[in-house]
Amino acid sequence: MTDFAGLRAVVTGGASGIGLAAAQQLAARGAQVVVFDLKPDVPEPLTGIAADVADDRSVRDAVAAAALRLGAIDILVNNAGIGAQGNITANDDEEWHRVLDVNVVGIARVTRAVLPYLRRSPAAAIVNTCSIAATAGLPNRAVYSASKGAVLALTMAMAADHVREGVRVNCVNPGTADTPWVGRLLDAATDPEAERAALEARQPMGRLVTADEVANAIVYLASPLSGSTTGTALAVDGGMQNLRLPAGRN
Repeated sequence: MTDFAGLRAVVTGGASGIGLAAAQQLAARGAQVVVFDLKPDVPEPLTGIAADVADDRSVRDAVAAAALRLGAIDILVNNAGIGAQGNITANDDEEWHRVLDVNVVGIARVTRAVLPYLRRSPAAAIVNTCSIAATAGLPNRAVYSASKGAVLALTMAMAADHVREGVRVNCVNPGTADTPWVGRLLDAATDPEAERAALEARQPMGRLVTADEVANAIVYLASPLSGSTTGTALAVDGGMQNLRLPAGRN
């Protein structure tokens, strides 16, 4: 497909995992793609620009560089984020501020810097990477869940604010995905194999979501072919949010 031919996209946190998969799929379907990351080492035809979504000056400089490189910006994928483990007692104020700053305020920083370009685009779209943690209670993910709940609410507010400007805003809600971040969590577990089995078992499909599956959803929402889709949260979670299967049955 070439539905993104002539369009220009920015993907944050795009050097690995879901972000890289989304950037590569956008490029394969005709878009010119710039990736923002702390370490923006990306394969061709992607272009990497160093950016820290927790730093406003870094974001503004990166957006200016991307606009200069691309000539315009039509699509923004707000994918950059960090994780955290533990219940409400496990993280101090500094960690709460750090996670919310990256996962929530980071989206605001990048979006407000990109909006002037999106407002001039005939095919403007924003897709935020949210999480199943926004809508389902997951154990030992208090601060992370709080941040993703805020991302879901922010997505809907942004969609309402900018729909009359021709800017569509949606989000994807992945279940537990087989990404480098999850891989690091598993490596740090006392019994990585048992921990992986537990993560797989809590998703009705019995496996982790793949980065490409989440990227497919991001690209669908960003595509001009989805021009009437805004204010939507698309679950890519193996049925985790809505399915209730009897224990021990397929």
